[in-house]
Amino acid sequence: MGNAKSSAMSKEILEDLKLNTKFSENELSQWYENFQKQCPSGRISPEEFKKIYERFFPESDATSYAQHVFRSFDQNDDGTLDFKEYIIALHMTSTGKTERKLEWAFSLFDVDKNGYITKSEVAEICQAIFKLIPKDEQEDLPADENTPEKRADKLWSFFNKKDNERLAEGEFIQGVLENEDAIHLIQYEPKK
Repeated sequence: MGNAKSSAMSKEILEDLKLNTKFSENELSQWYENFQKQCPSGRISPEEFKKIYERFFPESDATSYAQHVFRSFDQNDDGTLDFKEYIIALHMTSTGKTERKLEWAFSLFDVDKNGYITKSEVAEICQAIFKLIPKDEQEDLPADENTPEKRADKLWSFFNKKDNERLAEGEFIQGVLENEDAIHLIQYEPKK
């Protein structure tokens, strides 16, 4: 009693997360407890986030990709992730519906956060994704995807846009949904 900093999640945040994710109250409480242990400040810095990504991609350079992912999750642009931003991000990227995942992917590719994607932004994210792919796997990629530039060109071609045109979120989602090959170009999943 009298503790200025409560270690319990607020009812407001809990209710909001139960409404906006598929996680149960018990799961959210466990996530919160772990989050508090890992991040006693209640926030994840870009550096801490990068370390998390490095553990998932130990044979790769995850730095630039982690920076872009962090930017896309930092909804209030305060330079940190709080528990709510963290859980919403976790939900969108792991259990969310395909369309929600593509909304998140759009925010990842929208580097300048202006509501549109340009070919140069696609190239920047393809470069970051390519750095996640271990060298031995890069050698096995198809000829039209074996460099970040080729991946960006191939992905951009799915949207029927000229190099100097921009792409809105709906066009991005529709273009990816209509082209099976586009899905694997906007992400990297390590071989198990």
